[in-house]
Amino acid sequence: MNVLPNILAAIGRTPLVRLNKAVGPEDAAVYLKCEFMNPGGSIKDRMALHILEKAEREGKLKPGGTIVENTSGNTGMGIAIAAAVKGYRCIFTMPDKMSTEKINRLKALGATVVVTPTNVPADSPQSYYETAKRIARETPGSFYLNQYHSPDNIEAHYVTTGPEIWEQMGGAIDVFVAGLGTGGTMSGAGKFLKEKKPGVRNVGVDPVGSVYQGYFQTGKLPEPHVYKVEGIGEDMLCKALDFSVLDEVRQVDDQQCFSTARRLARDEGIFAGGSSGGAVHVAVELAKELGRGKNIVVVLTDTGNSYISKFYSDEWMRDNGFVVDDKGTGRVGDLLRDRPITVHFASTGQHIDEVVDAMRRHGISQMPVKNAAGRAVGMIHEYDLLNALVAKTQRFSDAIDPLVAPLQGVVSPEASLSALRDVFAQDNVAVVKEREQVVAIITKIDLIEFLAARM
Repeated sequence: MNVLPNILAAIGRTPLVRLNKAVGPEDAAVYLKCEFMNPGGSIKDRMALHILEKAEREGKLKPGGTIVENTSGNTGMGIAIAAAVKGYRCIFTMPDKMSTEKINRLKALGATVVVTPTNVPADSPQSYYETAKRIARETPGSFYLNQYHSPDNIEAHYVTTGPEIWEQMGGAIDVFVAGLGTGGTMSGAGKFLKEKKPGVRNVGVDPVGSVYQGYFQTGKLPEPHVYKVEGIGEDMLCKALDFSVLDEVRQVDDQQCFSTARRLARDEGIFAGGSSGGAVHVAVELAKELGRGKNIVVVLTDTGNSYISKFYSDEWMRDNGFVVDDKGTGRVGDLLRDRPITVHFASTGQHIDEVVDAMRRHGISQMPVKNAAGRAVGMIHEYDLLNALVAKTQRFSDAIDPLVAPLQGVVSPEASLSALRDVFAQDNVAVVKEREQVVAIITKIDLIEFLAARM
């Protein structure tokens, strides 16, 4: 008989499936690592089991103990399955933006779920991080998994996910794409793949509103903003993310994540979550850029079963301002077609006096900054220049590089026009990015004039 001893033995060894309809014959091949086929419905099963069994061996988790963790749902599911088999109690903290399906699944497995507010700083006593730490301190015999900062998170993917991908691809991999949440998948699997083949390009996927891309490009922590997609992005730096493994971080917005996930279901029969949609969106961009003959592997993190009441619902999409079809309020791209907008760029290494002169000539107060490769890596603002000159920390002959700030208020051409309202509530302008290039900067008056013309 070919029988497994328990459900935990079914974790891992997930299939690799070729993407078909979203890429053309002249594009690179894209392969999907279907981690939603783990027993708990996500890649987090691997990490949860690895950390728990290591804690058992080291005596940190004893029989009858209580496991405490802050989770967006998937890690909790992996822990809850292991706990059910092994006989542990679980207490999870979750932010209130997570789907009802995720919360109810954990409760169905016997876990206690504490829901906390989403829109609070990471170090707030109300955050799901700090609430979990408090519960762990107050619970005798508890083990706090600490997925966001545990090196064992990285190790789990170094010893399982990375080797599986390498074996399945026969070493013929050029690009590895993974969403950045805790960072464990990229840090572990990405490290393994680079050790096997140093030329592998590791590309992380980060949602607009998260801090990772801005920090990766400028070394400065951007101001985080709330976003809808679950399972990727953070409002703080995680020790489970090794930035040295990364070659590039690309941003996606909620619209791109949700629309791509919905297309995966309808075109490929693959029912995955929004973070998987974001990762595939980036992989398809890369496939078109690299061309035929290259191989891209992208991780599909979790199942779409957790999001039936959210972005798989047309009603939820419309209620939350996302474009479901070409009707309704329209897209940012519609505005750009009607009102072409010229973007003036600064460059890394450029002197302050040159940038000030360009701002004066063009009548603008901020400029996106390109690096030597032509990629937009940040923004230079008039008030940052002024502050530095007044404080005499910089001179007109100095380079602008120390003053470059992370890009904020980013939207894609596919985003709905209603998304601009949310951006303007936090930023003075919206920065439109397409394939990592800034293609426009939209102001409030641009939107007002466009809407007035349509009326």
